[in-house]
Amino acid sequence: MDLIARIQQHFTDSAHLKLQVMDLLAEPIAAAAERIVQCLMSDGKVLSCGNGGSAGDAQHFSSEMLNRFEMERPGLAAMALSTDTSTITSIANDFGYEQIFSKQVRALGHSNDLLLAISTSGNSRNVVQAIEAAHEREMIVIALTGRSGGQMAEALGPNDIHICVPGESTARIQEIHLLTIHCLCDAVDCMLLGVE
Repeated sequence: MDLIARIQQHFTDSAHLKLQVMDLLAEPIAAAAERIVQCLMSDGKVLSCGNGGSAGDAQHFSSEMLNRFEMERPGLAAMALSTDTSTITSIANDFGYEQIFSKQVRALGHSNDLLLAISTSGNSRNVVQAIEAAHEREMIVIALTGRSGGQMAEALGPNDIHICVPGESTARIQEIHLLTIHCLCDAVDCMLLGVE
């Protein structure tokens, strides 16, 4: 096995997919950033959720908002719903894993808040239920998915924003999700701080 060639192929595949989807995703990413700024300017907060690597992405996003991205600024209201193990395990134990995010959204979400829902397949049942709970709370949803968008695409309303990476590889989709999160953080900072 030629590990060097295999590693180089990963870099090549990642770069190619990013360039292929750049024009497709730029507009929904910009729209999502504008919605996030509207939310924050209305004293709202961004709740984020996902499983596995997507949970890591949800936490990555909230940490960049709460602390800082690349520019100094006051912290922005964001919270990952995948971080409180006592809450997650109690909900999973008492009600089922499918409700670990939706019960938190119902308890913490308000109409001026926003949900960032992340799933590479778009079929994570607990994330779909979080979207449904967000709609009950009259929250806007930004869905970050892959492939065809799955059940999450079907659950979205007309005011929601869907950022769907049309790839098949989970690793490649996750790489673009991370880039998308960085684009969102940068755009939010630029709009809030007046950077050109």
